[in-house]
Amino acid sequence: MKPTLVLVGRPNVGKSTLFNRLTKSRDAIVADIPGLTRDRHYGHGKLGNKPYLVVDTGGFEPLVKEGILHEMARQTEQAIAEADAVVFVVDGRTGITPHDKEIANKLRRLERPVFVAVNKTEGMNRGMVAADFHELGLGEPYAISASHGEGVRGLVELALESFPEPTEDDETLDVTRVAIVGRPNVGKSTLINTLLGEERVIAFDAPGTTRDAIEIDFERNGRKYVLVDTAGMRRRGKVFETIEKFSVVKTLKSIEDANVVILMIDARQDVSDQDAHIADFIVQSGRALVVAINKWDHLDAYVRQQTKAILERKFKFLDFARFHFISALENVGLDNLFKSVDGAYAAAMAKLPTPKLARVLADAVARQAPPRHGIFRPKPRYAHQGGSNPPIIVVHGNAVDHISDSYKRYLEHTFREAFKLQGTPLRIQFVTSKNPYADKEGK
Repeated sequence: MKPTLVLVGRPNVGKSTLFNRLTKSRDAIVADIPGLTRDRHYGHGKLGNKPYLVVDTGGFEPLVKEGILHEMARQTEQAIAEADAVVFVVDGRTGITPHDKEIANKLRRLERPVFVAVNKTEGMNRGMVAADFHELGLGEPYAISASHGEGVRGLVELALESFPEPTEDDETLDVTRVAIVGRPNVGKSTLINTLLGEERVIAFDAPGTTRDAIEIDFERNGRKYVLVDTAGMRRRGKVFETIEKFSVVKTLKSIEDANVVILMIDARQDVSDQDAHIADFIVQSGRALVVAINKWDHLDAYVRQQTKAILERKFKFLDFARFHFISALENVGLDNLFKSVDGAYAAAMAKLPTPKLARVLADAVARQAPPRHGIFRPKPRYAHQGGSNPPIIVVHGNAVDHISDSYKRYLEHTFREAFKLQGTPLRIQFVTSKNPYADKEGK
């Protein structure tokens, strides 16, 4: 599993800026306002061959016993409990504060590594600034600048040093990991119990019954699976119970570690934006996906028609995935559901021969050339496979880095049709050939 790095510290020390730097994104809102981050924020990063999960937390106020600051502190403490390593962010310009010492006292009791990141040290004598923070008693402080990227790579290398690079386990290559995700009370545990034919996990008509990711070995039609029952993922504003809030990190890690994800939706509830957000996270993670609309039995024809129309509107971006209308409780539609799971897994792990890729690319360009970018027209020349789970196709050519998004979607559709990649996202990477005469210009 990916190691989890949790960023903690008092308000306005630059945790969200560091989060954006580590994830190479702008997902976390950054402003010079203390306490802007309240909920935990999750993102993905990669250093060399080592991927990791990053958790940004709100300002840590461990001594406050009530109000929103207390809730933020409880979230942070649970995030720390889930961490593989903690990055304690402090402000190098402000120096050590009593608040920093309070947090350090908490962190010293942990049985996991803690790294002190002395932020905002750009333009300063980094050695002298960092030396003051030895007083926290958490080992060697590391001077960084999250906004400029100075020292960040070295800090992450150190934090990930004890974690091995991911390798494929030969004994588990034939086992398909299937994570079952969705909002609370959509029937995830019921689906697993029906598949197993026994009450293996608690299924109760109340949201939030499952609080952790539960892995279960399963065999069906001669194929081996690991089923992962996950906690329900609610919209942030609807989450009140602290334990439920923090089980989301387990769900996110389960999605990352899965080969195929079954997204369950309750047909008797409104299809919400939260369902679409969960689906988008699955796609961004590159996981193969099957959508199961549960509790389809006993719905009248009008409600079914309306539900299908809403699904088509809100899940346009899931045109690669198969949708199944099932009843987990009554064991209706589960055979076809798992046929799609097997098909999605096969598509995600498919081997794409280079000669066929080249022919499909040439035919696609012959039918429709890329639109011009300025005075130049991009010229895709050849393609090869760059990875699996999800399939990655690398396209080489001249000026292909200027190919439009619409043409990229056209190529994705063409490759998907040619190789029957139903059920998995598809990634296309463009590599522009270097001009051999570029260095000789003007000589």
